[in-house]
Amino acid sequence: MFFETAYEVDFSHRDPLHGVDPIFYKRWSPRSFKKQNIPVDILKSIIDAARWSPSCMNEQPWLFVTSGGENDFGLFLDLLVEKNQVWAENASVLGFIFNRKTFAYDNTPNRWSAFDCGAAWMALTLQANRYGLYTHGIGGIKADQVCKKLDVSEEMYEVICGFALGVIDTPDKLPLQLAEREKPSARKSLEEIWRHGYGIKG
Repeated sequence: MFFETAYEVDFSHRDPLHGVDPIFYKRWSPRSFKKQNIPVDILKSIIDAARWSPSCMNEQPWLFVTSGGENDFGLFLDLLVEKNQVWAENASVLGFIFNRKTFAYDNTPNRWSAFDCGAAWMALTLQANRYGLYTHGIGGIKADQVCKKLDVSEEMYEVICGFALGVIDTPDKLPLQLAEREKPSARKSLEEIWRHGYGIKG
């Protein structure tokens, strides 16, 4: 199943090097979504892609909690700060990502767990893109309420972020201030983020 997008997204200003797969540079985080049902089997495969991500000691410290339809969508929406509720209300699915704070085998702190959850998030996102769906990670959440409202152990887990998942819609469906920003962003140059080799200066 492939979900049709409402318009053709312009990625022409992005400058990947030759050989970089389009699944990476054509990934972006829109805010304009069109409310549409996502079958449970599609959602399952999107989350399952995250299950295969690498993690320290194969700990798999991630936990994904997603809305299950109209009955609880409002609960998830209310756990976002107000400025994010404005656009996220049109997503098909809202969710939260939690990381387990300690290793299961000895209960010592796992300082790599958030890093591992980031890898799982990317896998989830790319699998969603395979269906023509888009995701948007959400940092603006009511972090002090999420565990309690979603019945997740605060002793064992911490919430990292929320996310929206759905079918992209046209920018004009957003408030003007958001619509003006609704396009794929550029990236720092490769030279800014990569040091190849090591030399002592001075």
